[in-house]
Amino acid sequence: MAELQEVQITEEKPLLPGQTSETAKTHSVETPYGSVTFTVYGTPKPKRPAIFTYHDVGLNYKSCFQPLFQFGDMQEIIQNFVRVHVDAPGMEDGAPVFPLGYQYPSLDQLADMIPCILQYLNFSTIIGVGVGAGAYILSRYALTHPDTVEGLVLINIDPNAKGWMDWAAHKLTGLTSSIPEMILGHLFSQEELSGNSELIQKYRNIITHAPNLENIELYWNSYNNRRDLNFERGGEMTLKCPVMLVVGDQAPHEDAVVECNSKLDPTQTSFLKMADSGGQPQLTQPGKLTEAFKYFLQGMGYMASSCMTRLSRSRTASLTSAASIDGGRSRSRTLSQSSESGTLPSGPPGHTMEVSC
Repeated sequence: MAELQEVQITEEKPLLPGQTSETAKTHSVETPYGSVTFTVYGTPKPKRPAIFTYHDVGLNYKSCFQPLFQFGDMQEIIQNFVRVHVDAPGMEDGAPVFPLGYQYPSLDQLADMIPCILQYLNFSTIIGVGVGAGAYILSRYALTHPDTVEGLVLINIDPNAKGWMDWAAHKLTGLTSSIPEMILGHLFSQEELSGNSELIQKYRNIITHAPNLENIELYWNSYNNRRDLNFERGGEMTLKCPVMLVVGDQAPHEDAVVECNSKLDPTQTSFLKMADSGGQPQLTQPGKLTEAFKYFLQGMGYMASSCMTRLSRSRTASLTSAASIDGGRSRSRTLSQSSESGTLPSGPPGHTMEVSC
């Protein structure tokens, strides 16, 4: 392996109830497509995969995942798994701007960097958690290395390449909108952007004033030039591990995630459509997503003793089991559970879970 760098960082943020102090170790590894930086929290647990995250465009691992992994109820999970947070090249804090003309890796090449990370860490299997572009990258990796992926949580995934109409719309938008505004439109719904909440103001400021904005634009271009993942239900091009698809109600990528759900193995795929969560449910609804993640891990044989408290306290938890999809229509069976019942139903694999608060 080529040059390696390691920096040890201790988080000094105030701890939430139930949180324990963690030490983060940041590493950089050279790959055939350039250097990649990643941060490791915790120590490997026997016979357990690593939780492996990959962020979306315009973000890095901190701005994409910290609200989720610092959430109080998440501590039960992170105490039982080592986790690896990858920063796409040039997205890490303090990253220098790439020189003019630098050829940024494609999303396929970013996926091909992952084996170098796992080899360096000597990790054999992962549970991937990706958002947007990161969800695509982890899916591409899972297609080529299925034996190393035990499960995937894919938030806002769009597995399709841009069509001609998409390209035309993208070009027209580029004439009237800045790169930061286009990326914000990718991350958040129009309702959220119009509302201009404190969260939107925060992330607009992060992206607009990012010192590595040129690097962010390169990652954005790679995302827009992605290839079709060519998922096919019942075919060879499919994800062979348990998958939880997540999207917010009326989020920018809602239709793409619904279509992705129709193309994956229904016995392996769960679809979580979260109400009142906007475009970034890991930021706006970390509690709901944490409970869904625990439920997902429980289905994989981990976290068997976890209490599914937060989702069960929601006013409505409806579980829709997709029976089949024929010609674009789905025949489904819906089960509803009141907030007083205490636990989520143990539904069969391949279900849609819509959660409202």
